[in-house]
Amino acid sequence: MQNDVLALAKALINRDSVTPNDAGCQTLMAEFLRPLGFDIEMLPFEDTQNMWARKGKNGPLFCFAGHTDVVPAGPLNQWHTPPFKATEKDGYLYGRGAADMKGSLAAMLVATRNFIDKHPHHDGSIAFLITSDEEGPFINGTTRVVDTLEARNEKMTWCLVGEPSSTSEVGDVVKNGRRGSLTGHLTVKGIQGHVAYPHLARNPVHEAAPALAELAAIKWDNGNTYFPPTSFQISNISAGTGAGNVIPGTLSVQFNFRFSTELTDRQLIEKTRQILDRHQLDYDLDWTFNGQPFLTDSGELVEATRTAIETVCGRRTELSTAGGTSDGRFIAPTGAQVIELGPVNATIHKVNECVKIDDLYKLADTYQAILARLLC
Repeated sequence: MQNDVLALAKALINRDSVTPNDAGCQTLMAEFLRPLGFDIEMLPFEDTQNMWARKGKNGPLFCFAGHTDVVPAGPLNQWHTPPFKATEKDGYLYGRGAADMKGSLAAMLVATRNFIDKHPHHDGSIAFLITSDEEGPFINGTTRVVDTLEARNEKMTWCLVGEPSSTSEVGDVVKNGRRGSLTGHLTVKGIQGHVAYPHLARNPVHEAAPALAELAAIKWDNGNTYFPPTSFQISNISAGTGAGNVIPGTLSVQFNFRFSTELTDRQLIEKTRQILDRHQLDYDLDWTFNGQPFLTDSGELVEATRTAIETVCGRRTELSTAGGTSDGRFIAPTGAQVIELGPVNATIHKVNECVKIDDLYKLADTYQAILARLLC
């Protein structure tokens, strides 16, 4: 099994699948799954390749979810091994996607094969939901596959997303939820003019500054048992022509809310507008909604995962909702129990991304143990 996990991880890493290019990764996965009895359904939407593979027609349905796309390699001269040539070194496997998340995909495949070999008459069904746009705009990937499944009332019972959830050791952290994400695009309008004649102009930076300071200082909520307090962060801000003697005519600000279940996106939008209006700004404000918060606080999937990690890795796991968003946010609203379990995330999106090879073996064993607890 160990040789198979490593070989598959290498084969996937060797494919230059920068978002939204799949570069044949899903074909490789389909070729592995088809002999195991999986029906393969390729679901391309626009520039994105998606795969829904399912073995069995009865419930309950366990789904492995993940993505074959990766972020760009970045400066090649900073990599000590080629980013798209998987390289073993000192017990680690290097390459773009090693941790996020081609290593997880390899572990999922081998775990599934070994489980089926050992339990050919298992209960329920097993599926794979794989996309190539998780690192991109997330428009034509998992969300559209979920829409397709919902339209035909094909429901997942449990879903394990292979995102790199671990912090120091594989399995030390499992994500059992994620915060919601809402991005605002604010344009504050002023009047351009000469800095020596401010009475003939209106500076949108000066006018907006108190409102932005108020937004940054607000305690939006206190969080709860599972979620930290909602946060507001300005990510981009720009104004001016580049000349030192010109008052800008507009100010552009991009900001993001990561919010708990204590607030809704509608409440955040309304309160933001109230603050901007109270400061009497002339502005336009558009929003990008990136996903609602979700939580799987208990249930069979959480318990099976905890037990499997303790059995295979010898440690108790911590449940966490910290970090960014994942495609779990599109799956949880269907009613599925959703968790994320994958390798250590210390090197994801960095140059010289890597994963400990032994962790891939542990991950495959853990995935197999989860399947056994749920489907036997």
